[in-house]
Amino acid sequence: MSAPFSFDAARLRALEKHLSETVLGQAEAVDLSLVALLAGGHVLLEGPPGVGKTSLAHGLAQLFSGKFRRVQMTSDLLPSDILGNLRLKAGTTELEFRPGPIFSNVVLADELNRAGAKTQGALLEAMAEGQVTVDGTTHALPNPFFVVATQNPQEFQGVFPLAESQLDRFMVHAELRIPRAEDELAILKRHAGRENLEPAERPSLAAGELLAIRQLVKTVFIEESVAAYAQAIGAAVRQAPDVTHGASVRAMLQLLDAARARAFLSGKDFVRPADIAALAPAVLGHRLCLRSERNAQERKSLVKHALEVVAVPS
Repeated sequence: MSAPFSFDAARLRALEKHLSETVLGQAEAVDLSLVALLAGGHVLLEGPPGVGKTSLAHGLAQLFSGKFRRVQMTSDLLPSDILGNLRLKAGTTELEFRPGPIFSNVVLADELNRAGAKTQGALLEAMAEGQVTVDGTTHALPNPFFVVATQNPQEFQGVFPLAESQLDRFMVHAELRIPRAEDELAILKRHAGRENLEPAERPSLAAGELLAIRQLVKTVFIEESVAAYAQAIGAAVRQAPDVTHGASVRAMLQLLDAARARAFLSGKDFVRPADIAALAPAVLGHRLCLRSERNAQERKSLVKHALEVVAVPS
């Protein structure tokens, strides 16, 4: 069964290349972010300050001509600062809704884990259903709607752990690290003015084009044995000794959606077991609830161990 691809693959390659050049030395995070964007999911970027988390989020926003807003998350930020609130109309006694920054196509929640639980929770309905409810009235968000959140590692001061329900709303978790020496040198050269940082023409998509691509991604074929392979990985993760729960049905569905997007990016109209295996740590690792405290890399290592024990379909 073949997907009816009609989008110019060269344009997609140009978008991918531009994003990779915008954030040098973070190829894995770039690839995972693009997968989530095309699959209709949200992205959680983790890493120490100064490695390009915010730059990557800005780069993703520039890939299509939608409205972009950045919200700096702090401990005193209120849910209404994100969602909006009711205010009196000027010169009247009537109330009107003033939308907050969440009413954008791309929302950057910078340092999400510096906000308290109530403010973090303000994003849950938006990320899951594309809408927000304020004072009993539901308001639809723009479509497409895409959240890119950054967080600092848990060992940093002034951060709050993200709730399990919040983590489960992110399709992928990507880590950004200090780049390799050659990539860091290239970044320094750019800053010194030896290389032009911005291309003469930045490739981009209209919001409608992004929605059309997402529909194409949904047509990528998943053979039954590949779906069974994904299910077996999830089952193996749940049975790991330190795991209390995780790899929910929602997580497994998002793994399949992400695999479709990865196949699409590679020019395939079907999902391979390799697509599932490549994405499983980033899609499942951050959702695991464990008996002992583990960092992001250790959580993903549990998923990688499951990949080693599950047979790959031929």
